[in-house]
Amino acid sequence: METTSEVLVKESAATRNGQTILSEHIVEIVSDSGEGAQKAGQSFGAISAKMGNGVWTVEIIPSDIEPPARTKQGTSGISIRIGSDTVTNGGDEVDLVVALNEVAPYSRIEQDAYKKGTIILIENMWAGHDDPAIRESYANAIKDFRKFGFIVYEIPMAKECLKYVPDPKRGKNMWVLGMLCYIYNRDMQIAKDQICYIFKKKPQAVIDSNIQLLNAGYEWAGKNLDFQFEIPPLKAPEGQVVMNGNEALALGVLSAGIEVCSMYPITPATSVSHALAESFEKAGGVVHQAEDEIAAIGFAIGSSYSGKTALTVTSGPGLALKTEFIGLAVMAEVPLLIIDVQRGGPSTGMPTKGEQGDLLAVTYGQAGDAPKIVMAPSTIEECFQFVILARQITEAFRTPVVLLSDTNLASGVQPFTRPKLNAGWMAPPIDQSPWKTGTKPYDWDGQSGISKRPVPGQAGGMYTLTGLTHNSEGKVSYLPEVNQKSTEMRSRKLAAFSHTLKPPKIYGDESGDILLVGWGSTRGAIEEAIDRARKLGLKASSIHLHFLSPMEPGLKDIFSRFKKVMTVEINYSDDANAPLINDDNRRYSQLAMMLRARTLVDVDCFSNVFGQPLKPRNIVERVQRELKIENSEFRIQN
Repeated sequence: METTSEVLVKESAATRNGQTILSEHIVEIVSDSGEGAQKAGQSFGAISAKMGNGVWTVEIIPSDIEPPARTKQGTSGISIRIGSDTVTNGGDEVDLVVALNEVAPYSRIEQDAYKKGTIILIENMWAGHDDPAIRESYANAIKDFRKFGFIVYEIPMAKECLKYVPDPKRGKNMWVLGMLCYIYNRDMQIAKDQICYIFKKKPQAVIDSNIQLLNAGYEWAGKNLDFQFEIPPLKAPEGQVVMNGNEALALGVLSAGIEVCSMYPITPATSVSHALAESFEKAGGVVHQAEDEIAAIGFAIGSSYSGKTALTVTSGPGLALKTEFIGLAVMAEVPLLIIDVQRGGPSTGMPTKGEQGDLLAVTYGQAGDAPKIVMAPSTIEECFQFVILARQITEAFRTPVVLLSDTNLASGVQPFTRPKLNAGWMAPPIDQSPWKTGTKPYDWDGQSGISKRPVPGQAGGMYTLTGLTHNSEGKVSYLPEVNQKSTEMRSRKLAAFSHTLKPPKIYGDESGDILLVGWGSTRGAIEEAIDRARKLGLKASSIHLHFLSPMEPGLKDIFSRFKKVMTVEINYSDDANAPLINDDNRRYSQLAMMLRARTLVDVDCFSNVFGQPLKPRNIVERVQRELKIENSEFRIQN
């Protein structure tokens, strides 16, 4: 019996001029670290996006900086999903792989990344290697791949590249890009323009050499491969930009008029500062690389105290070091934007792997009561938009705002509509007119908890900033009523902000058998899974939360319309059926814990910490399991 996956492929495939017409494909390039797989894949994604295709990329990065060559743990690469419609996630199994050695695919096979029928184009230089052990490894791999049901093509990549460059390792990636451009019928002028762009700071001879390799790969594929695919693009919308999440965050910083970014380099957040550094100074901004994470947030708080709303960018381990200073910003009510590009944890964790593990730490991880606003973008475009929004919120409510991104958004590339600049994104100049006599630096409004922001040097606005409990005049106080009052006012601001929020929109029907709840980068996979589940006749819907503290209103009412509510997250939870686990000791995933406390609804969870993006297929299978539905046709057999 054919699987539903195979039926869908047949239905979506047609032939025109010898090309197989498809609605989408997932392409992967795997290699040793340092061979340029990511650059080739990013370029292929950008070319496809500029042609009007939907695109999403997922980088495969080893944890070690210089991992040993030809090892599974050293596999580096990138997966590119391209489609004729909008693409919102990395998808399921890979359709075509370019492997620069025979070892790299094994690590991906162990992760169930490939399926029966996956095409593998593999570098064949290892078949004639001087080392007999390598020759044997290559021969055994080819046998294994064919036994697994993969379609294998052995490609003389190094031999062909040697016709143009003395070292195939430096240029093979552009030859591969040319080969992919033929296979997927990409516009070669766009491809050449992309090479000119990525090597724009290199001498013309370097650009010419890479274009020559691009052409060579294209021509070789045209003469030697017996297949070609066409993925028709969308009607190319006007004014598209193509970038990854970290670049979108940097663009948001520029567009919001933020003038100071203070950070210490940490994977996967560092490239935010790299993107900013290219143009921030021209816009009047400063990127400050501090000596450590603590100094970085201290510099940002000092900048904001002086009137320049600043941000600091970090990941989980850096966030832990910033904890005390975050508490200071809450207590002193200093506007501050914190971007946390999450990675696997705890401790040093998995620097190059994705996770949504910092939600509880960000929301509750300070001494005493330290309320703050926590937001999470779910798309590349929202990475841009939410920085602008966060700046407005932190200044309006005079409280820290944390923006939670993650590795999947940071490195994922996606096209979106070119933003039209708006002067309203930037805050107006701070009012530095003299303060009226008797005005207090923490003159809290009893209804909202908000007080006016004084700036050093403002006539009459001088005050003492302290991390100690203080009264409305900023003076240290240990009186019970002062501590109660000031704590209430800091919390009241979150209540005031929550009244500006709307209930989340339900994706699917307004009621049903199961509701999935997600946040952050899982949105695309969850909503695609809901689409598939509904086609199977399942009464499944989802909501996606953008605000985690305070949460969007109306959740309890929404939950009441579904027989089961379950979060889908990339962080740890106990399997309810695992040894020793029962209702008394089971640990739930992080959003599930918060929702259970907030709504008193028995919210279940589906999560893992594989360090990989969630696959829509796995989410659908879990929905089937929860609804006790077996659908053997839908399950994809490897």
